[in-house]
This record gives sequence, C-alpha cells and structure tokens, in this order.
Amino acid sequence: MPTATTADRGAQRAPVRRLTVLYDADCPLCAFLRDWLLKQRQLVPLDLVPVGSPEARRRFPRLDHTATFEEITVVADAGQVYRGPAAWIVCLWALRQYRPMAHRLATPAGSVFARGAVIAASRYRGGTSARLAAAGNRPYRREDGWTFDARGVWTYTGPAACDSGCSVAD
Repeated sequence: MPTATTADRGAQRAPVRRLTVLYDADCPLCAFLRDWLLKQRQLVPLDLVPVGSPEARRRFPRLDHTATFEEITVVADAGQVYRGPAAWIVCLWALRQYRPMAHRLATPAGSVFARGAVIAASRYRGGTSARLAAAGNRPYRREDGWTFDARGVWTYTGPAACDSGCSVAD
C-alpha cells in the first residue's frame, strides 16, 4: 500500500501507531470527511492537518506539499506515505468499524472501487472549490500557481508566469 520506498528505514516492518491525514481545509467535502473521521472510534489515532499549512510543512519538510493539494495524502509515524486510494484505505483501516472494509478494499477487486471513489471525490472537490471561490468573488488559489477567479477564468501566477499573468487561453 505505501507509495514511497520504505526499505531504507524498515517501515514495511514498523507498526503503524499514528497517522497524519493531510486535508484541504477550504474544501467542503474534505471538511465534512475530516469531521466524520474525528467522530469515529479510532484503533490508530488520526491527526488531521490542513495541506500546505505551516504545521504540515513543519511535520513533513521533505514531503512534496504541492502534490498534497492534488490528492489525499496520509503519512504514518514510521514515515510511510500513502496517496490516493491507498490513503483512503489506510484511513478506513485506522477506524474500528471500517477496518474489515479496508481489508476488502485492499484486494485487487476492492482497489478498483476505492480508485473510483477517490476519482469521484477529486472531481467533486476541484469543481466545488473553484465554484465556491467564484461565488464569493474571491479567487481559488492552488499551490501550483493556478488561480480561478469570479469570471470563471484560470490564470497561472506561479514563478514562471508572464508579468501580467497568463490565462489558460494564452
């Protein structure tokens, strides 16, 4: 299930005693799931930390924080990093009531369902965050430098952007 190599620190054999779930605090779906996770009985304690926050950067200075904005990321106390479907499965595995489901989702057949659920959540999250930002006349900014504004226009304002900002049509 881990996406990063763990052989150098023996993390494959290390027990998981705590998980940190990085979530998008500006996403209504992510905030709902954060609250839901906190209400569940946990077999493995979950720390929920907003992506890109000073706390996330302090805890995981070597983590690709730009990638954490794009897909759910969970980091175990021994350094294992889970992304996408594996991250959802490990979150369920940490919960008393959902551990059997996590074992089923970790099978080849179950992983197809888990991947579909993550893709659906990602599409909902991307569209909802941008629409909410536009409705409130505030830009929705992504860590990678892209901004969605109230006019419905994506603009790149990252380090390599042109002086005036480049829209997707440019």
